[in-house]
Order: sequence, then structure tokens, then C-alpha cells
Amino acid sequence: MERSVSEKIQKIKQKMGDSLTILAHHYQRDEIVQHADFVGDSLELARKISSLNARYIIMCGVYFMAESSAILAKEDQKVFIPVAEAGCTLADLAPGEMVEIVLQRLNQERKIIPIAYVNTSAKVKAICAKFGGSVCTSANSTTMLKWAITQGDGVLFLPDKNLGINTARSIGIDEQKVCDMSDKIFEQDYVLYLWPGLCDVHLGFRTEHIINMRKSHPKAKIIVHPECPPEIVEVSDEWGSTSKIINYIDQIDTGSEVIVGTEINLVNRLKNIHYPDKIIYPLSNSKCKYMEMIGEKQLLTLLENLEKQDPVYIDPETKKLAKLAINRMLDICAK
Repeated sequence: MERSVSEKIQKIKQKMGDSLTILAHHYQRDEIVQHADFVGDSLELARKISSLNARYIIMCGVYFMAESSAILAKEDQKVFIPVAEAGCTLADLAPGEMVEIVLQRLNQERKIIPIAYVNTSAKVKAICAKFGGSVCTSANSTTMLKWAITQGDGVLFLPDKNLGINTARSIGIDEQKVCDMSDKIFEQDYVLYLWPGLCDVHLGFRTEHIINMRKSHPKAKIIVHPECPPEIVEVSDEWGSTSKIINYIDQIDTGSEVIVGTEINLVNRLKNIHYPDKIIYPLSNSKCKYMEMIGEKQLLTLLENLEKQDPVYIDPETKKLAKLAINRMLDICAK
């Protein structure tokens, strides 16, 4: 009898042994997560790369995550992604050429330090390093913003406007300016400049979702991701990164009710697999179309043709600078 796709994947994994490592982001579908050697958010996966000895690393996520893996991997390691077209709206909204132009304009009279959310291309990460900046994840955005403020006269936070606003408000930074890309010269009296990017997954959450869920489940607490609009964060009980959301649910009492505002694949997995003893509701059925592009068939096709596939490639200069930006983050957050 012919094996199923899942069985074929497991057979290849067994055959390749320690030479293969599969990483998966929390937003991946269950059919992918079941095959992953490690599952995590962007920060957790980035931290994992340096400890891996596998020759082949497969990133089941979106393309900027595969780039980050390739940046941090050893010279003899090859990084692959099952679907190269699995992009990211946020990354697309901050093209490298425009980021460099904006930073040049902002730095005409002052020293403005860029902090790029990891949802950016390797090129943007490299540009941030050139201007003395770094990167961040939703888990460490507060730490990295505090660091950047001490390095110059102001900060450009990109590309997620909502994450920038929510992070800044949490540490009392009220001087904020959303950049207008049509401006030839930027006003020079702001502490924080925000790139006008948004995550289409978290942009879908509305205050009426909060109102309706509080009416339906008055005992439930609400926790949302910081890529949600500020008005959503303000009326929620808690907010935080993917890892914080998971930890929050882990620590609440059995039988507690919680409403979660983030990508639905993760919410459903927390509800159905990890915490069936707790009552978990999605704030809304919001799904990442790019994460959805990777399924078992795509993973199997890659595994069956691994030697014929081109690994993720980043030119040496971009890789060197992007690695500097990422390592700055890892070093700062390790303190």
C-alpha cells in the first residue's frame, strides 16, 4: 500500500537523520508543525540557528524567516524554504531602496537610528546596520527601542506602524511621527519616526470584535498581538508577542476563559492541542495567506528534490551587514 504524504515525509526524515532540521513558525498549519523539529516565533527560531549542526535546514515560514536563517547559518549549511513565494506584506511595504532614501533624509541634520522589525528583507536589515541600527521582534521590541533611543537623536521604527506605536506608548514615548513618503525633507523634531506599514493579519481585528466578545464571554480575559491597531491593544486586558501569548495561556488556571487576537492557526492549536483544559476563543478568524502556502505536499516535494533545489542565497556583503544587525539584537537581548 502506498504511503501517505505524511508517512513519506517521516520516512525521509528518518533516512536523513541529523543532517536535516525542519523549523516551523507558530503560524504554520498543524500538518506542517507535526513534522517540525523546532517550533517557535521569530526570536526563538533565530536563537536556535547557531546551535544547529544539520547540513540542511528547512524553514517552514515566510521568506524573510528563511533569509534570517541563511544569514545566521554556518558556511557549510544550506537553508531552504518549501515555497519561495511565501512572502510577507510587511516586508513588501518596506523596499530597501526606499528605506535607504528615507534614512538619508532623516540623517541630514540628526542621527536617527533605524530599528527594523524582523518582518523585513535581508537588504533592509543590512541597511539598518549601515546606519548604526538593528532589528527587533515583537518579543523584544521594547528592549530594542529603549536601546536605539540611547544611540542617537531619534529612531526610525519600521515597517510595522502599529507595533511601533504600541511599543512606544508602553515606555512613554509620545513624540511620534508617521513618515509621509512623499516628503522631500522630514521634520526634524521627533524622537520616533514610524514607517507606515501594517500587517494584514492583525489589521483585521476591530473594536467591535472586542465589544461583541466581551458581551458573549464576560468572564474571559483578552490578550492580543502588538501588531494589532492601538485602539485594540488599549481595550484588551493584555498584549504581547506570540511567545507571551502562549506563556499567558500556560499560566492561567484550568477552566479559565481567554480570547486571543492573533493568527488563527496558532489560536486553534492552543485551543485544540496544547490547552484543551482551558477555554480559548479566537477574537476573529484572521489567517496569514502566506503561511498557508506551505503544506505537506510542498514540504515533501522539497525533501524529495533537496539536492536539485537552490538554497536561499544572500550576497556576501548584504549577509555580512544583515548578520551584524541581527547579532546586535541577540547580544543586546542576552544581557
